[in-house]
Amino acid sequence: MRVLVVMDPIEHVNLKKDSTMAMLWAASRRGHTLGYVQQHDLYIDQGQAYGLIAPLQVFENTQQYYTLGDQKKEKIADYDVVLMRKDPPFDMNFVYTTYILEQAEREGALIVNKPQSLRDCNEKLFATQFPHLQVPTLVTSQQSLIREFIQTHQDVIVKPLDGMGGSGIFRLSHTGHNIGATLETLTDMGQRPIMAQRYIPEITQGDKRILMINGEPVPYCLARIPQNGEVRGNLAAGGLGEARPLTEKDKEIAAQVGPFLKEKGLIFVGLDVIGEYVTEINVTSPTCIREIDTQFGTSIADQLFEVIEQKVQ
Repeated sequence: MRVLVVMDPIEHVNLKKDSTMAMLWAASRRGHTLGYVQQHDLYIDQGQAYGLIAPLQVFENTQQYYTLGDQKKEKIADYDVVLMRKDPPFDMNFVYTTYILEQAEREGALIVNKPQSLRDCNEKLFATQFPHLQVPTLVTSQQSLIREFIQTHQDVIVKPLDGMGGSGIFRLSHTGHNIGATLETLTDMGQRPIMAQRYIPEITQGDKRILMINGEPVPYCLARIPQNGEVRGNLAAGGLGEARPLTEKDKEIAAQVGPFLKEKGLIFVGLDVIGEYVTEINVTSPTCIREIDTQFGTSIADQLFEVIEQKVQ
């Protein structure tokens, strides 16, 4: 196959942890041809989707892990599959990119993940479609409602709807003194909705990332355990990653969410689970492949490509 990756600058990846590189290495091992493009190099010309695309070779070598050829104008749909791996923030540029990729999809390319679903499924809000799998959760820009929520549940996590890597997450107590300033900042003085969730004490045992491929869970998850008094387990916030087999409850959660992911064309997804509760459903650029592979000897990117190859065929 011809495989195009849309990603952030490849020269800046964290080679030890980057899941996109795991996908590209797997594609290369499987004999596929790679192309590389950044978001700003995608465009529409006369109703067709194009990119200024560079041929890409990748190597499982820390000294030289890639080479790029010269960019040239190509139709995106000349590639069999497009891996949309641009990291958040989910801003208007990201939205415009999904429109361009949607045009390529109409022209015959398989986009992973489906562009419409990337727009529809906000990573925080999508989880609210499964209220029976969540702790009490409120989404609002109204500070009075959030204050009521904090008084009711006493120990609460608040976070923006568009963050990643644990950015902008605060733990607020009903006896705290900084509630007003925190809510004013996060809601932009009541102009922007945020999410409030009852605090889940099991975070101390880890915020589990369960990877889903075509609606089915990978047998192992990565528990991201907060360190040094942090409330956040995110690896980007200094959390310790410990791979574990899925529990029966993890499998039950995956079985309930999986059919919805498959229906929406969300082929590669990361469920975030604390204790027995889903907190987020990550669809834009899920990570944690490398940590699980390292600790359990799996090859999750190969599993992903087996599914992609079947879909293309």
